Amino acid sequence: MLHLVPEFAPDFDPKTYPEPIARLASLRNALRVVGEFGGGPASDFEDDDQLTARWESAGEAAKRCFDRRSAEMIAVATTGLELISEQQKDGIDVNPAAKQVIADELRGGFERLQKLLR
Repeated sequence: MLHLVPEFAPDFDPKTYPEPIARLASLRNALRVVGEFGGGPASDFEDDDQLTARWESAGEAAKRCFDRRSAEMIAVATTGLELISEQQKDGIDVNPAAKQVIADELRGGFERLQKLLR
């Protein structure tokens, strides 16, 4: 018989991280995309569990600053990746120096965001 609802419980417990930690993961992935052009892949600076603990113990001012700065970094990542994608789609070679600028900006912003949670 066909069962549309599974008769078993999943045997995994997916961790859910706070949104700020998910933002850092997204930025880390964006850096990996441009990293092949800008100095190699991003290293995982700290474990997400440690960052989660630091986020939960951070003060309101640090959290507001993190929110603002991470929104700015996401805008930089989005704009940079869209530019690269559009130019590649149109068959245009993107200037390696431009890719380096995007990678450097993302790497520096990522490090500054992590410092807020230390």
